Amino acid sequence: MLQRGFKHFATLLILFCAALVVETTQAQARPKRVVSLNLCTDQLLLALADRGQIASLSRLARDPAISFMADQAAGVPLNDGRAETILFSNADLVLAGSYGQQEQVALLRRQGLEVLTFGPWSSLEEGRGQIRLLARSLGHAERGEALIARIDAAFAQAKNLVPSRRSILIYDRGGWVTAARSPLGELLVHMGFTLHQDALGLSQGGVARLEAIVTAPPDFMLVDAHARQALDNGTALFVHPALVAAVPPERRLAVSSRLTICGGPSTPPAIEALSAEVKARIH
Repeated sequence: MLQRGFKHFATLLILFCAALVVETTQAQARPKRVVSLNLCTDQLLLALADRGQIASLSRLARDPAISFMADQAAGVPLNDGRAETILFSNADLVLAGSYGQQEQVALLRRQGLEVLTFGPWSSLEEGRGQIRLLARSLGHAERGEALIARIDAAFAQAKNLVPSRRSILIYDRGGWVTAARSPLGELLVHMGFTLHQDALGLSQGGVARLEAIVTAPPDFMLVDAHARQALDNGTALFVHPALVAAVPPERRLAVSSRLTICGGPSTPPAIEALSAEVKARIH
């Protein structure tokens, strides 16, 4: 019996030591100086990393007009996005977007730096994968799972909010229509909408002619909350008399683009804001 107890103790000791080794290895593997070159990776980094792990963020990180986490970015150093600057920053991990930064990424990788690139989410499932990859790379897998859980909870609450199938068009500056295959499109279908892109021949996205929308208008439009007045050429279409007659303001759902421009920590409040608009305007 004493021998059996000793064996049990020895087994527990081995398991404890193994767990300690794994924990120590993970702590040592955590990057200590992470640089972000992209607005969307800025926000993911702020949400998932320790403050001390962040070496610098992009210059867009503190712009309250487009950055959901502008307040959290206060006090964090900003970088100019140049590969030369990053090379001299002693970074051990660099985060970049998949578009517009290919030259910087290639140069940094040639110099031996670890670079992770993240593209715009094509679906919520892709977004979950990006969150998990970055959270594990930072040594904080549990934070990634917590963020995914918040997204999934908000998404579940939004199911079938639209009482009957209504069509909706995601309409942006300059007449741009978002592709049907996107997290926003996925959310709208989940809510009970039908997407109006196909009716305009723009399932892959593109610029919608005003005449096409007026001739075959959607039941509702989803627009940026700041597009209620013509501030420049990009927003002039929103107040065009023909469009106002075809889709009047009461049939426009408005959500701030700072919630939807990036997937990540802004996704739960974006879902909640859109859900509130649906409940307020659709009966």
